[in-house]
Amino acid sequence: MKRILSLYGNAYGGLSREAWFLAAVMFINRSGAMVVPFLSVYLTESMGFTLKQVGILLSLFGAGSMCGTFLGGWLTDRIGHFKVQLGSLVLGGLWFFVMLQLHTFELFGAGIFVLSIMTECLRPANASSVSHYARPENVTRAFSLNRMAINLGFSIGPALGGLLATISYEFLFMADGLTCLTAGALFYFYFRNRTGHEHIPAQAEKKPASKSPYADGLFVLFTVLCCLFAICFMQFFSTMPLYFRQVYRLSELEIGLLLGFNGFIVFSLEMLLVYLIGERVSLWKLIVFGLILLAAAFVFLNVFQGFWVLLVSVLLMSLAEIFAMPYMSTLTVQRSGPQNRGGYMALYSLAYSGAHIVAPYVGTTVIANHGFETLWWGASLLALVTALGFFFVVKRLTAA
Repeated sequence: MKRILSLYGNAYGGLSREAWFLAAVMFINRSGAMVVPFLSVYLTESMGFTLKQVGILLSLFGAGSMCGTFLGGWLTDRIGHFKVQLGSLVLGGLWFFVMLQLHTFELFGAGIFVLSIMTECLRPANASSVSHYARPENVTRAFSLNRMAINLGFSIGPALGGLLATISYEFLFMADGLTCLTAGALFYFYFRNRTGHEHIPAQAEKKPASKSPYADGLFVLFTVLCCLFAICFMQFFSTMPLYFRQVYRLSELEIGLLLGFNGFIVFSLEMLLVYLIGERVSLWKLIVFGLILLAAAFVFLNVFQGFWVLLVSVLLMSLAEIFAMPYMSTLTVQRSGPQNRGGYMALYSLAYSGAHIVAPYVGTTVIANHGFETLWWGASLLALVTALGFFFVVKRLTAA
């Protein structure tokens, strides 16, 4: 036990105070992340929309996410990550209360699109901040700390959201809005006069600092693969809650606890594994292994039956997230320079925004026409094909 505690202490040691405060901001923000995990259930059961309408609405959220990510990256390179993050947290927090007034399909669609633009501006600006405030030798661990905080918050948010949803789904929107505003206040008062640890990674020294990420063909291909990975992974948030509800007849609280289990696993293990693995294993091996675990998670759902299968599947998805996503962020930082990091982070984030559009629409369409089993087989196959793509592309990126 003493050795385990020592490992955790070493894993978290050496990170800057700013990195910890950024993590605190994201923890508060994600502790209120209750709307999106329950959105598909809310739209079908409370709003009375069809599966096709739900797929469209979730895809509108994804379209807003893509626009917000692009806008956030563009603004970050022009007005700075501080102003973009503050604006996203405050405006997004206020807009959650507006969403409570939108009840028709058209108005809710417009509202969720605007909400997603506001909240997703945060992603590239926050990633730029993590890189800016981290010490050069701790970039990967700083990203993992930020993700740890997000996942700790996400382990709390859905569980609490499941409890609030049994009372009223309206409480989910209010809680999400209040936590955004609280995170915005903390961010403003701590970071308004802070300076960072700007640095140029060794890989970036070879490249022009002003190079556009959209002219970096190999990196563009990398982001396409990240998008395919995200399309598979985001089934966990878009269609798996429906699977839990319609196939296993779980309650909102049980669904929230299962979703929160993902956040708890990532919170508990990611920083430790990143510290132990460090730079001992090639990036391509870690990312490919993550994709293989993700494929296995979907296969489990089809091959076996029972509640324990859901736990194993969520565990495998959580491990896939741990082995793949921190190193995708690290590779993006290594590929960029100080003058274009916002653009690179935005392009990387666009991969996930694009998946927000495709994943729910494809997922709900496949379920409506062919059932959950076909969706899980398709997702596992796509994950394996994507793993093969990462094998070739990441090896070339890290060798360039």
